[in-house]
Amino acid sequence: MNPDTAPRPLRCIIALIGRRNAGKSSLINALTGQEVAIVSAQPGTTTDAVAKPYELLPLGPVTFFDTAGLDDDGELGELRIKATRRVLYKADMALIVVPEQGLDNHDKQIIAEVQKLGIPFILVFNKSDLAAVSAADRDYCQNRHLSWISASAATGQNIERLKQQLIELAPSEFREDPLLVGDLINPGDTVMMVVPIDLSAPKGRLILPQVQVLREILDCNAVAVVTKESELAASLSGLKQPPALVITDSQVVLKVAATVPSEIKMTTFSTLFARYKGDVDILSRGAAAIDRLRPGDRVLIAEACSHHTLADDIGKVKIPRWLQQYCGGELQFEFCAGGDFPDDLEKFALVVHCGACMLNRTEMIRRLRECERRGVAVTNYGIAISKTQGVLERIMAPFS
Repeated sequence: MNPDTAPRPLRCIIALIGRRNAGKSSLINALTGQEVAIVSAQPGTTTDAVAKPYELLPLGPVTFFDTAGLDDDGELGELRIKATRRVLYKADMALIVVPEQGLDNHDKQIIAEVQKLGIPFILVFNKSDLAAVSAADRDYCQNRHLSWISASAATGQNIERLKQQLIELAPSEFREDPLLVGDLINPGDTVMMVVPIDLSAPKGRLILPQVQVLREILDCNAVAVVTKESELAASLSGLKQPPALVITDSQVVLKVAATVPSEIKMTTFSTLFARYKGDVDILSRGAAAIDRLRPGDRVLIAEACSHHTLADDIGKVKIPRWLQQYCGGELQFEFCAGGDFPDDLEKFALVVHCGACMLNRTEMIRRLRECERRGVAVTNYGIAISKTQGVLERIMAPFS
């Protein structure tokens, strides 16, 4: 897979963070073997996060992010620090880069912050050509069981060893092949995918979740049949044997459930992504909060990508309509998209998140955990739709 064309959510995101002038830009250049970031002895040269796709074999496609120093100052410095933290929030791993002077209080605060976020990290004592790691810093790392390495971006010392440590540190979902549907089907099974083609469907192509599910069906040596909901009955009757599984777009789940015989297992693309990108147990528990919604409650609709809103948009129109019909009154809806996720979660009775096809799993898991920490129920589009349509138990059945 070309690292420049790999879908963003499939890339492992590695953030290089630390103080100004720690050598982060030099290190990302050394890791990628390219002049990606501007290098200067002037502190604060990096103002915005710089992303570089790279193929880190055998791990696969990754994205290195060079970031502004977390000890920046002034009004602009605060904005740069916020931008760095946004990168850190979605990182799967981090390299905390320490200059030749060794650890100081800023570095230790950074370590504490990364540990609090639960991000695997390596301390990189950079510029080993200028100074060796002190005994005090060695003891600090050893006493706290911190992974560390002494390296030099200038000479290339231990750069290959650092890459190997990154491969070994990578979260299991990047070292193992995550499953969307592979554990639900067997070789030779027929799987029917129900894909509506309406105003919200992208012209000339399928959306990413549909493509990924289709590819995994084929990788499992099963047979994929793709049909529209309007052709579903004819497609089913044309099969010699019933499909092992039907996977539908959530927007037509009620119609599909009425058409597919009850003995045939069915679920939704969004439910598959609930476990692929997040935690299906948290999201299914969150759906129970829909029963507790009362008129006037606030609901957050969170999307991972920004797009032009159509007349019958799923997030901004359909889900709000279905939720209000279900609870019997008007609700207050707020919306966020892309990397935005509000800090004042406590004001919401429910968060309904999209399938997160454009987020990596780490970022989605953090959003779920943050909701749980604040005591806010969270579910996703497909599970919420199935709940309001009265078919949640059926679409969850394949996973039990």
